[in-house]
Amino acid sequence: MPTKFMLAGLSRLRQSPAASVVRTSRWFSDGKGRILSEEEKAAENIYIQKMERERMEKLKQKAEKEKAQEEKEKTEKVLQVLLV
Repeated sequence: MPTKFMLAGLSRLRQSPAASVVRTSRWFSDGKGRILSEEEKAAENIYIQKMERERMEKLKQKAEKEKAQEEKEKTEKVLQVLLV
């Protein structure tokens, strides 16, 4: 009979095997079998946070651009109604 630990691992693999492998290799080794030092882990965490910050900034700019476009379209519709 499988243990609780084995079942949890199997369900995680069933959901996204690539994600669990990447997550494991990212946090515990450099992909060459070498365990990362604390400094390397910290540098990687900073890099990941920077990438996430940049991604969020791009999404924010995109949302602002879409909002401005919607406002412009709304204004044009109102002007068309007033001119007719």
